[in-house]
Amino acid sequence: MQLHISPSMRSITISSSSSNGFIDLMKIKFAARHISYRTLFHTILILAVLLPFIFSLTAIVTLEGVNKCSSLVCLGRKGGPGILRIGDNSGQRLVTELYEILYQVNTQKIPDGLELPGSFDQLVSEMKDKKYDAKTFALLLRGMMEKFEREIRESKFSELMNKHFAASSIPKGIHCLSLRLTDEYSSNAHARKQLPSPELLPLLSDNSYHHLVLSTDNILAASVVVTSAVQSSLHPEKIVFHVITDKKTYAGMHSWFALNPVSPAIIEVRGVHQFDWLTRENVPVLEAVENHNGIRNYYHGNHLAGTNLSDTTPRTFASKLQARSPKYISLLNHLRIYLPELFPNLDKVVFLDDDVVIQRDLSPLWYIDLEGMVNGAVETCKGEDDWVMSKHFRNYFNFSHPLIQKNLDPNECAWAYGMNIFDLRAWRRTNIRETYHSWLKENLKSNLTMWKLGTLPPALIAFKGHVHPIDPSWHMLGLGYQNKTNIESVKKAAVIHYNGQSKPWLQIGFDHLRPFWTKYVNYSSDFVRNCHILES
Repeated sequence: MQLHISPSMRSITISSSSSNGFIDLMKIKFAARHISYRTLFHTILILAVLLPFIFSLTAIVTLEGVNKCSSLVCLGRKGGPGILRIGDNSGQRLVTELYEILYQVNTQKIPDGLELPGSFDQLVSEMKDKKYDAKTFALLLRGMMEKFEREIRESKFSELMNKHFAASSIPKGIHCLSLRLTDEYSSNAHARKQLPSPELLPLLSDNSYHHLVLSTDNILAASVVVTSAVQSSLHPEKIVFHVITDKKTYAGMHSWFALNPVSPAIIEVRGVHQFDWLTRENVPVLEAVENHNGIRNYYHGNHLAGTNLSDTTPRTFASKLQARSPKYISLLNHLRIYLPELFPNLDKVVFLDDDVVIQRDLSPLWYIDLEGMVNGAVETCKGEDDWVMSKHFRNYFNFSHPLIQKNLDPNECAWAYGMNIFDLRAWRRTNIRETYHSWLKENLKSNLTMWKLGTLPPALIAFKGHVHPIDPSWHMLGLGYQNKTNIESVKKAAVIHYNGQSKPWLQIGFDHLRPFWTKYVNYSSDFVRNCHILES
C-alpha cells in the first residue's frame, strides 16, 4: 500500500497492488482551507487524551505478563476499564485472587523468627530486590501490622502507668511549700497564732453559721478551696471552715492560714491527732490499713502483677490503676464517715474534697429540705458520658460475689462524693457508720474481691436509703477525667470537681481547665514564689 500526498496538500492518493494485478486506487480530495489551526488543535487534544490511556493499558498488560498484544481489542480485554473491555473480567479475577491470598495469610500462624521490615519503604525495597510473590508480601505486611499494633498497645499501657505514678506523687513545688511553712511554724510566732482567735471560738459550734469541712494534706489545694468559697460567697462573714489534716502536715497548714487570713470568714485547722475520738477502737479502718498486708501490697505493690495485658483493654487497665491510688487507704479520705462524732455540736455541714473549686454562693445548700434524709448529693446515673455521670452500682461492685448479688441492685443509681450537704442530726439516728465498718470488714475477708475503688462503694451501701438528690448544677464532676469537658457548663456550675488523675496542680492536668483553679492560687505569696509554683 502506498500513500501519496500532493504538493499542494489538496489531495491524498492511496493505492495497493493485489496478487491478481488489480490495482485499488482511492483519491481523496479536499480543500486546503479545511486543514486549519482549529483542526490541528482538536487533533492534538484527542491524541493527548488517548495516548496516556493507551499507555496505561499497555502497562497493565505488561504487568500481567502478556508480551504480544498489539490490537486495541487485546488491550481492552486485558485492562480496559469498561470502555474497550471485550471478553472476561480479569480485573475482578485479580481481586478475587487477592482476597484468597489474604484469607490464607490471615488464617495461618506467622512463622517464628520471621524477619520483618521496619518500615513500608523497607518492605517495598525488599520486594524489589528479593522478588517476593503476593503471598509472601501479604504475610510480611500482616506481621508488620501486628508488630506495630503490639508496640502501640504497650506504649499506651506504659503511658497509663506513668500517668498513675504522676497522679500518685507529690509535686516538688507542693512538697517544698509544706516544708517551708512547717519551718516557718517553728520560727515565726505569727505562724503559730491561735486559729481562730479566742473570742471567735464559740462560733465553731454555732449552728446559725454555715460550716464547711475539708479534710486534706495538700496545703495548696486547701488554700484554693477556702479562697474560692470565701470569694464566691454573698455572706462570707457567715462562713466557718473546719480544715482537718494529718500530723505531719498540721504545722505547715496552720502556718498558711495564720499568715494568709480569710476574714471575714472564720477558719480552724486541726490535726487528726487532736481529736480524742479518733482512736483505733473507734476507727477500725486504722487497724485494718496498718495490719492488713493484702491492702498495702495492693495499693503500694507491683501494679502489673497478675495482669494479662493481652487480654486487658487500656480503659480497663486505667480503671484498675485508678482504683489502686494510695489515697484510698488514707484516714483523711475515710474521715467523712465520722463527721457526727467529730463535730458533736453541729447540725448541718457541707463536706468538700480538696480537688474542688467553688464558683457560686453555697449558702442556699443549708436551706434545702432533705426530707429527713442524711446526705444531699448529686446523682451520677443520668448523664451520657461513660466516665462520670452514667454510673450505677454495677460500675462499682463485683456482682458475681454472693453477698453483693444478694444485697444490692446493679441498676441502682450512684451519687457523688466531694460536695455533700450532711444533716448530722438525722445521721445520728442511723447506723450508717456501723454499716460502713461491717462492709469494710467483709471486703477485707473477701480479699478485696467485693469492690476495689476506695471509699465510695462502702458509702454507697452505708447511705443506701438516706440520700436526697440535689440539682446537678451544684456539683459538676469529671474535670480530672474528661479532656473535652464543656467549658460553658464549667462556668455555670456552683462547684467544679477535678476528680480523676489529671489534677490541676499536676503537669498532667488539662491546660484549658486549669485556669478555673489557678485563679484562686495566691501567687503573691513568697512561699508560693520561692517554691516555683508558677501560674500556667
